[in-house]
Amino acid sequence: MKESLLILSLFLLSAFAVVAQTQHEMSNNSNRTNMENKTIRLTIEGGKAFTATLVDNSSTQALVEYLAKGNITVKMEDYANMEKVGSLGIRLPRNDKQTTTRPGDIILYQGHNLVIYYDTNSWNFTRLGKIDSVSQADLKDALGKGDVTVTLSLD
Repeated sequence: MKESLLILSLFLLSAFAVVAQTQHEMSNNSNRTNMENKTIRLTIEGGKAFTATLVDNSSTQALVEYLAKGNITVKMEDYANMEKVGSLGIRLPRNDKQTTTRPGDIILYQGHNLVIYYDTNSWNFTRLGKIDSVSQADLKDALGKGDVTVTLSLD
């Protein structure tokens, strides 16, 4: 009887391990698929939408994981006539290094602020990605003057 119980217990533990490994692999495959796609959508209040191509780092991987659970809406303020900045409401891993931004760059600042540049700047930032195929003038027009709300979603 003890031998049968031991064999049954080992079988159940093995089955549990297989299920857990399968779920882990499915989760990794989902995240890998989103990172292979490497794009997110930014929808600016008023309906203007852009796609952005992400760089591959732990910050963007974490961002994609959050976006897989739902959209993130960020209220952004204009700063220094060069960028829009707002809190993501979450913290992401930082991969800061000296960076010179260009119009359309998407940056993580201090691990929790999303920054969209429409001009240039140099500082220690974490690069997240770049808005695809947008001119500085089109970006400034879409972001408008003053505060703006931007929603991030998986593309």
